[in-house]
Amino acid sequence: MSRKARPPVPPRLRLAALVQALAALIWVPQAWLLAGAVFCLAGSDPQPAQAMQLAMVFAGLGLLRSALDAGGGRLAFRAARGELSRLRAEAVAALGARSPLDPTLPPSGEVAALLAEQAEAVVPYLQRYVPVRWRLMLVPAVILPVVAWHSWVAALILMVAAPLIPLFMALIGIRAKKASEDQLAAVGSMNGLLMDRLRGLSTIRALKAEERVADRIGTLAADVKRRTMAVLRIAFLSSAVLELFSALGVALVAIYVGFTLLGQIDFGTWGQQLGLADGLFILLLAPAFFEPLRELSAVWHDRATGEAALRALSGLSGGAVAAQRTLDPPADGSVLRLDGVGFAYPGAAPVVTGIDLVLKQGEKVALFGPSGGGKSTLLALAAGLLHPDRGTVARAGTVGWIGHLPFMMNASLSANVTLGRPGLAAAPLLERLLPGHDPARRVGEGGVGLSGGETLRLALARAIADPGATLILADEPTAHLDAGTAADVIEALLDAAQGRALLVATHDPRLAARMDRVVGVGA
Repeated sequence: MSRKARPPVPPRLRLAALVQALAALIWVPQAWLLAGAVFCLAGSDPQPAQAMQLAMVFAGLGLLRSALDAGGGRLAFRAARGELSRLRAEAVAALGARSPLDPTLPPSGEVAALLAEQAEAVVPYLQRYVPVRWRLMLVPAVILPVVAWHSWVAALILMVAAPLIPLFMALIGIRAKKASEDQLAAVGSMNGLLMDRLRGLSTIRALKAEERVADRIGTLAADVKRRTMAVLRIAFLSSAVLELFSALGVALVAIYVGFTLLGQIDFGTWGQQLGLADGLFILLLAPAFFEPLRELSAVWHDRATGEAALRALSGLSGGAVAAQRTLDPPADGSVLRLDGVGFAYPGAAPVVTGIDLVLKQGEKVALFGPSGGGKSTLLALAAGLLHPDRGTVARAGTVGWIGHLPFMMNASLSANVTLGRPGLAAAPLLERLLPGHDPARRVGEGGVGLSGGETLRLALARAIADPGATLILADEPTAHLDAGTAADVIEALLDAAQGRALLVATHDPRLAARMDRVVGVGA
């Protein structure tokens, strides 16, 4: 995986890996003590008292090893959760910095699945794989010279067997990486399709397309199952390969030590005969030499899925159309100023070209023209949701936004006005714009339970809830409304915009006639 997709190891995780590696290395003196205790009991001159002393020291080191391993594991888990929280926050911030009008934004269902579910694969990757990788670098490097001190043949066997395991694991890892990425992509596609179809459920029912949609979701679910099983097959294969070579390595060491103690082999040591204590010590260290490699097999699947999740998280920060969060105020004291503004969406013809516009405090201006003329794009440029390709946009103060289809969440009227912004009072605005409605009344997602005019009035209350909003941007506020409701919305909009600048995109001549001036767009 690329250096960009693999973040630096956090200091706490590095410390946890070192603690766990130290716990594993405590087995070296423990093995020496155990071999010495057995020799004291099985030698020609048994010494039970000395064996008991060695056993007590062995038990003390065992307690220390358990404490270090448990402490390192706990520290690794906390470091992994903290790193995942940081990565999630970065991904959310990157998505929040992009324009909601960016056509390259990934589907919301795919994003939700990645951030809420698939990102969890980062935790076992950091908590288990990274510490094992450190133990793999440290533990064999310490055990090998210790074994070589007693027998160079045993050390040579370990040296020959050990590289075969990473070689085959690397070959398997190439396939595991591709399988994990495909599995994550399939899950994201299925979640994205499911969320999109749930949003359009009423339309699907009206067109009697339920069976077709169910078949499509079933096909994607079967694809996810197939790819998941492919990942699991690779995980089992990697485990089998590692177990095979580690078992062969330990068996060859055991054969050499056994035949040496029986007197059948008289070479491989440094000029002295291999004794019972030395032979048992080597036999106890051989499995420990391969232990990090065996652990690597157990976490190889975590590595593949974790790195795939990291790549997916890092991919959320990309995007062709970025959002602009702050705009410099105009130098002439106006509320909004557009000078020679031009903009084109990626791969499309220019939407607006050479637009000049100045909006003073308290002034009301209509962007008037046919659909597709660029009115909504100009509002997005004025709000800072899009960067102009040419020209400059300057704005003073904050913006109150009324979209073409205002978003309403499944919450109370009051919550739909404040949107969680602290210090904003919704009740007076609701009494003013929606008299007779209880602020605690709950509405459904998308404004279910409200008429079109009530939805626009609620969106208007949301736009003016912030007293610091000096500019109100409204996109087709009277579209799809009957004449009576549209007239009520126009009056409410003009009343709420008193003392504020108002810029409206519309093709409604009644609304345009109530503005101070009209700017033709796309004519």
